[in-house]
Amino acid sequence: MTSRATSDPGYDVAAVRAHFPALREGAAHFDGPGGTQTPDVVAEAVARTLTSAVANRGFVTAAERRAEEIVGACRAALGDLLGADPRGVIFGRSATALTYDLSRALGRTWGPGDEVVVSRLDHDANVRPWVQAAAAVGATVRWADFDPATGEQRAEEFAAVITERTRLVAMTAASNLIGTKPPVCRVGELAHEVEALLWVDGVHASAHASVDLRRLGADFWTCSPYKFLGPHCGVVAADPEILEGLAIDKLAPSRDEVPERFEFGTLPYELMAGTTAAVDFLASLSGEQDAASHRRDRLVAAFDAIHAHEQRLGARLEAGIRALPGVRVFANAAKRTPTLLFTLDGHDDQDVRRALAERGVNAPAGSFYALECSRRLGLGDDGAIRVGLAPYTDDSDVDRLLAALEEIVG
Repeated sequence: MTSRATSDPGYDVAAVRAHFPALREGAAHFDGPGGTQTPDVVAEAVARTLTSAVANRGFVTAAERRAEEIVGACRAALGDLLGADPRGVIFGRSATALTYDLSRALGRTWGPGDEVVVSRLDHDANVRPWVQAAAAVGATVRWADFDPATGEQRAEEFAAVITERTRLVAMTAASNLIGTKPPVCRVGELAHEVEALLWVDGVHASAHASVDLRRLGADFWTCSPYKFLGPHCGVVAADPEILEGLAIDKLAPSRDEVPERFEFGTLPYELMAGTTAAVDFLASLSGEQDAASHRRDRLVAAFDAIHAHEQRLGARLEAGIRALPGVRVFANAAKRTPTLLFTLDGHDDQDVRRALAERGVNAPAGSFYALECSRRLGLGDDGAIRVGLAPYTDDSDVDRLLAALEEIVG
């Protein structure tokens, strides 16, 4: 087993872990790519909102004003997290639901002869809504491929299918299955050269690196707070000017301004409060003691610290897994998140998953809705074993996983 490394300077993982009551149950969690555990401050924010007087938004009663403050604070927090204009932050049930809603709205602007580009690297939530929206209006779908041997996806794969007829390019910022991080900026340039929009699935990427929509050139960015320590909900951040020109089915008396036009029914104030708390918790990991410093700056510093922590642990984890007899690793791109997908020769993936669980290690197996990616890798619809790191993962977790895998194969 790989020897144990020292802790990261400037990142106190023990202090981080102390905020996660779920870790006291004793499992080593490598299931973060499917959803992270929740810190106490997030749960407290949700509970506090549920036990406080809250009403439909307004400015007459204290309950109404509290609802307004919660919504405004959440949009501001997500704006800081994503480098986005808070006026373009849409809140919803899930990233999948929001993508479906907006795909239908965008699809109304397409017709026969128009083209939409999707990617074989992506989660199906960033594939199927666009395929179906295109089919509904007679538009053509073109596919950007990736190299299954290396896991790499280059700008050239998109350049080969982007044409003057392209209306939208949908891609991921990081594969939830194999971690690959494609060149979003360059693909955005290619899309904008033909006046197409760029829709980026940032659900997996947003948990591992700071995001700056303006720098990346994304017109739309999706993320899910429960992937970065928050509650179960979804977000789309977009340029408010693009949203202003986009019509969507809605109730007649509901608000028509942006972003409220795209949010159906009463918002889940408790989840919005929890999302704000998650962003603030992430910002606290920067180690910056000056509360007056801008939250955006603290978030960038925090993700630098998280990245360094995950890179060190990831190197240990990957070296240990690649040393296992009969292992095949499918996460091989040069730039990727700390996420590994692998199989063990002679061992059924689900059997390995159960054997790990019996040893107190949570590491699921499957295709995780990245259906096209799993098929392109030659894994069919079944996928493989996936392990991923989170801000609370420590050396003892890595030790337990590697020891368990060695026992299973040995």
